[in-house]
Amino acid sequence: MEHAPNLFKSQQPSHRRFEWGDGVVLLAVGVLLYLGVRLALGAPRVVQGPAISLTPAALLAYAALSLGRMAAAYALSVLFTVVYGYLAAYNRRAEYVLLPLLDVLQSVPILSFLPVVLLSLSVILPQGVAAELASVVLIFTSQVWNMTFAWYQSLLTVPGDLKEASTVFRFNTWLRLRTVELPFAAVGLIWNSVMSWAGGWFFLMAAEMFTVGRRDFRLPGLGSYLQEAANRGDGRALAYGIGTLILIILALDQLLWRPLLAWAERFKLEMVGPEAPVRSWVYDALHASRLAGWLNRRVLRPWGGLLDAALLGWFSVDPGEAAPHGRRSWAWPLAGTLGGIGLLYGGVRAMQMLSAVPAAAWGAIGLGLGATLLRVALALALAMAWTIPVGVAIGTNPRLAAWLQPAVQVAASVPATALFPAFLLLVLQLPGGLSLAAVLLMLTGTQWYILFNVIAGAAAIPQDLKYTSDLLHLGGFDRWRTLVLPALFPFIITGAITAGGGAWNASIVAEYVSFGGRTVHTVGIGALIADATATGQYPRLLAATASMVLTVVLINRGIWRRLYRRAQDRFRLE
Repeated sequence: MEHAPNLFKSQQPSHRRFEWGDGVVLLAVGVLLYLGVRLALGAPRVVQGPAISLTPAALLAYAALSLGRMAAAYALSVLFTVVYGYLAAYNRRAEYVLLPLLDVLQSVPILSFLPVVLLSLSVILPQGVAAELASVVLIFTSQVWNMTFAWYQSLLTVPGDLKEASTVFRFNTWLRLRTVELPFAAVGLIWNSVMSWAGGWFFLMAAEMFTVGRRDFRLPGLGSYLQEAANRGDGRALAYGIGTLILIILALDQLLWRPLLAWAERFKLEMVGPEAPVRSWVYDALHASRLAGWLNRRVLRPWGGLLDAALLGWFSVDPGEAAPHGRRSWAWPLAGTLGGIGLLYGGVRAMQMLSAVPAAAWGAIGLGLGATLLRVALALALAMAWTIPVGVAIGTNPRLAAWLQPAVQVAASVPATALFPAFLLLVLQLPGGLSLAAVLLMLTGTQWYILFNVIAGAAAIPQDLKYTSDLLHLGGFDRWRTLVLPALFPFIITGAITAGGGAWNASIVAEYVSFGGRTVHTVGIGALIADATATGQYPRLLAATASMVLTVVLINRGIWRRLYRRAQDRFRLE
C-alpha cells in the first residue's frame, strides 16, 4: 500500500504571534519575583520547627495530614483548570494574557523559589499558617499545569459536529460544558489527574522537609517522617514510611482512579464498544449496590438537579451570541490604569536590583542557560523514545494497564531526589559525571508527564477507527502513521510542554547537589539558581530565575504553541 488514508482532519495550520500580553505577563511575573525577594529580606532569622515522632501511630496521623494537603491542592487545581482553560480557549481578549501567563507560570522554577515563598509568607503570616499555605501552593503548582494544558487542548480539539449540534440545540455555556466539553475531555483529565497526584508526592516531600539555615519550616507529614528516619539512621522507620506511601498510592489507584477510568469509558467517541474495556471491582460493586443506588436517587440526583437548574439560570446567555452592550464602567479602566502604574513602578525597582548584577554573572547565566537547554532537550528525547511505545501498549491494552498502571504510579511517586545522592556515588566515577547524572534526574522529572498523556491519548482512540484500520489492512508502519501518531499528537504536545517545564525545574536539584558533607555542581542555570539561593545572593537569584522563565516562554511560544495549533487544525477527530 503506497498511500494509506489519513483518518484525521487536515487543514493548513495557523500560528499565534507574540502579542502585547506576553510583555505584560513577563513584567508582572518579574515584579512578583522582586516583591517576594524584598519580603524575604525581612524574614525572621531563627524559626523553631516541630518535633517529629517515628512511632507507627504517629505515622498514621502524618499520612492523613499529607493526604489532606494533597486533596486541598488537587481541589484548587481542578477549579483553576476548568475556569482558566475555558477562558483561554473561548475568550480571545483573555487569551492574549492567559496563554502567556500559563507559559510563564508552568516554567517558573518553584523549587528554587520555595525559600522566597516561605520566607515572604512568614513575614505576613504566623509560621504554621505560612508553612501550610506554602506547601499547598507548591503542590498546586506541581498538579495544575498539565491538567490545565490537557483541558485547554481538549477544548481546542472538540469535534466540529459536536459543536454544531450544541449550537443547533441552543445550548448555553453550562449545558455545553456539562454535556459536550467535560465528557469529551474526561479521559485526558483523569489520566492527567493521576499524573498530578504522582508529581504532587514529589513536591509534598520537598515542602514538608524544608529548612533554610536556622529556619525550620518542616511540617508533620510523610516527608518530614522520612527525612527524620534517614537522619537518625532508623531503617525500620524508613521502611514503614516508604511502605505507607506505597500503600496509599495503591489504595488510591484501586479506590479512586481505576473506578474513574472505568466510568469514563462511556465518554469515548466511538461507534462500537472496546473489546476489553477498563474494569474496576469498586466501580462494579458501586454499580450493583442497592445502597449506592438509593443514595444516587435520593441525594445526588435531587441536589444535582437543583445545582443544574441554578447554573442553567446563571448562564442564560447563548454562548454563540454576544452579550448586550451596556454603559461603560469606569472600574475596569481605573483598575487597568492603577495596575499599569504598579507594574511600571515594580518593573523599575526590579531593574534597579538587576543592575547590581555584574557583567560576568550575566555571562555565566547565558552559558548556564545553554548547558541546561541541551540537557533538557536530551532528557525529552530519551523520555519520548520509551514513553510513546510503552504508553500506547498500556493505553490500548486494558489487561496490561491493570497490572502496569499501579506500578507506574508508584515509580512516578517515589521522590527521586531522596535517592539521588546514593545514585551520584556511582555515576560520578563515570565519564560525564554530574552532567550525565543531571540528565538522568531530569528524565525522572519529564518522562511521567509524557507517559501519562500518551496513555490517555491511546486509550481515547475510538474502537471503530481501529476496526477501520484493520479493514484497510494497515500494517505496523502505516497504522502508526495514519492512526496512532495523529491521535496521539495533541497529547504528546501537552505532555512535552509540561515535561519541559518539569525538566527545567528539576535542573535546580540536578545540577547542584549537597550530600555527605560536600557540594557537587556542574555548569547550568539550575546550579546558578541553587547557589544564589544557598548564599542569599538575591539579585543573582532574580536575574537567573527571570532568564530561565524568559527562555522557557520563548521555547513554548516559538515551538510548542505552534505545534498546539497544528494539532488543533490537522489532527482533530471529525
